Amino acid sequence: MGKNATFGVIMQVKKLSLINFKNIAQADLELGEGINCFVGDNGAGKTNVVDALHFLSLGKSAVGMTDGQCVRHGESFFVVEGEYLTDEGKHEQIACTFAKGSGKTLKRNGKAYERIADHVGFAPVVIVAPSDTMLISDAAEERRRYINSFLSQIDKGYLNTLMRYNAVLAERNKFLKTSSKETMLQIYDAQLVAHGEKIHAKRTEIIERLQPVVAEYYKALSLDRESVEMRYRSELNEAPFAEVLERARQKDIVNEFTTSGVHRDDIIFTIGGVPLRKFGSQGQQKSFLIALKLAQYAIIAAECGERPLLLLDDVCDKLDEQRVEQLIRAVKGEEFGQIMITDCNENRLRSLLDRAECEYTIFNVNGGAVER
Repeated sequence: MGKNATFGVIMQVKKLSLINFKNIAQADLELGEGINCFVGDNGAGKTNVVDALHFLSLGKSAVGMTDGQCVRHGESFFVVEGEYLTDEGKHEQIACTFAKGSGKTLKRNGKAYERIADHVGFAPVVIVAPSDTMLISDAAEERRRYINSFLSQIDKGYLNTLMRYNAVLAERNKFLKTSSKETMLQIYDAQLVAHGEKIHAKRTEIIERLQPVVAEYYKALSLDRESVEMRYRSELNEAPFAEVLERARQKDIVNEFTTSGVHRDDIIFTIGGVPLRKFGSQGQQKSFLIALKLAQYAIIAAECGERPLLLLDDVCDKLDEQRVEQLIRAVKGEEFGQIMITDCNENRLRSLLDRAECEYTIFNVNGGAVER
């Protein structure tokens, strides 16, 4: 295995086939081993290629679209298929299909998964996209969704615990709308505590692991002097979950929903000790988000023994060329595997990749047609 022993195996996507996926009627792509670039005007379909690969890894869109919204206009189904090859020579075929009226199926080597959750983590992926800004600007729910998705790729137990917690939470909320019986609430609370404390422990651990790696990548990317930090905010940091729920019980009865718990947690991002959201420039915020995703990549690679697929969607957006060049230099190292980059300016991207002495393959995307 040589150098791969240090950084884990690489699972290459050798071929990608799309039918009726968003604006792409049909495409059959043979992808290069290292950096693959998709260039074309805005709205041409570059992001759709990247999103198809996200579907093959996590069974869902990276940009928050429903399965139905991913079907090409006027059609009733889509097919996304990928042929993967590990550096140990093992072939894997992953296919995700969706048809209006019959739903979604995810198959590995022709065999359908009973639950899509069982596939998560098999072909790990990390995406850097313009929508990442929501992690800074939007409500805590976005940051929880991010940390949940990240942990689910490296820890099957976490995903199962989270699903159980959410099921109990939904039942408890439904019960609160019609009753305030203490005995039943105590039963729900015991289940919430059992699952919630595991979730809290895992999130605490991953944020502690992320913090120094994010700070290191931020320094390399930005050449800035500011230090960046991330902190986990949770009521469970201050008191045991059972106590938190007991204190909030009367409030829950009045409001008719569960007002406390890990479903209300947040992650606080700071730069130079002040909130990144308020005081970070666009460039600093974007650099922070890229550093966060590269740190995520490093941890997934270490945990899974496999280098994830790295999707860099529209990376030049809100970043000056110097920072983009620093990013490309950071990801061309042997600790990274296959990379997909989208950009609307082919000359700029070629120039950046040439300066960083990268080997790459260029695909032109135009009105849903993709050509190498």
